[in-house]
Amino acid sequence: MEKKYKDLFIDFDDTLYDTYGNAVIALRETFEEFHLERYFDDPQTFYDNYWQTNINLWGRYSKGEITREYLIIERFRQPLSSANGLDVTEALCLDISDRFLDFCASKPGVIDGAHELMDYLRSRGYRMHMTSNGFHEVQYKKLESCHLRNYFTTIVLSEDAGANKPSPAFFDYALRTTGAERATTLMIGDNLQTDILGALNAGIDAMLFNRWDVDCQDCPQKPTFVVPTLRSIIDII
Repeated sequence: MEKKYKDLFIDFDDTLYDTYGNAVIALRETFEEFHLERYFDDPQTFYDNYWQTNINLWGRYSKGEITREYLIIERFRQPLSSANGLDVTEALCLDISDRFLDFCASKPGVIDGAHELMDYLRSRGYRMHMTSNGFHEVQYKKLESCHLRNYFTTIVLSEDAGANKPSPAFFDYALRTTGAERATTLMIGDNLQTDILGALNAGIDAMLFNRWDVDCQDCPQKPTFVVPTLRSIIDII
C-alpha cells in the first residue's frame, strides 16, 4: 500500500513511554526516601491526592493557565498539605520534586509493543519526531533510559516551541522545525485533547492510541484513526 504519510509526530509520555507505570514506582521510592510514612497514617492518602492533583495541574499547564514552576511545586504541596506535623515549605516541595523526577527518568518501562512498533516504522522509512509537553531535562533522560532516542529524527518539546500542545503554535513550530508538510504528517498520541484535537485543529491528521478507553462519540472532531494497542498501528500504516 502506498504511504500517505511521510512524517510522524509521536507523543512520548504514555504513548511510547509508560509514564504512569514508571511514576507509580518512582512516587513510592520518593515517599520512602523522605520517610513520609511518619506523617501519613495511610500512604494511599498521599498517593491518591498526588494523582488527582497532578492530572489537574497538567491539564491546566497544557492550556497555558499555569507555569512549569507552579506545577512542580503545587503537585507536591497540595498532597503534602494533608500530612500530620509536616512543615510543607517550597524548598521541601522542590527537593521532593527533584528526587521524584530523578527516579522517574531512570525507569526503562515502555508501553507494550513500543520497540516493535518503532522498528516497524523505521523499516517503512517514516521520519519520526517526538512531540511532547514534558520538561526538557527529564525527557532526554527518559529517552536514554528506555532506549528510544535513536528512533527520532527530531525532538520537539513545548519549552522550545514556546507553546504547549494543543496550541496550534506548537504544531506550527513542529512543522517548521522538522520540515514536515501538514498534508503528509500524522500525529500519534494517547491524549484526546492535547494530541488529537490539537493536531486536528492544526490541520494535521491524528491517530488516537486509545489506552484510556476514551469515548470519542461526542468529540467535536473525530480522530482520523483510533487504535486499541501500539501493535495495531502496524496494520494501518
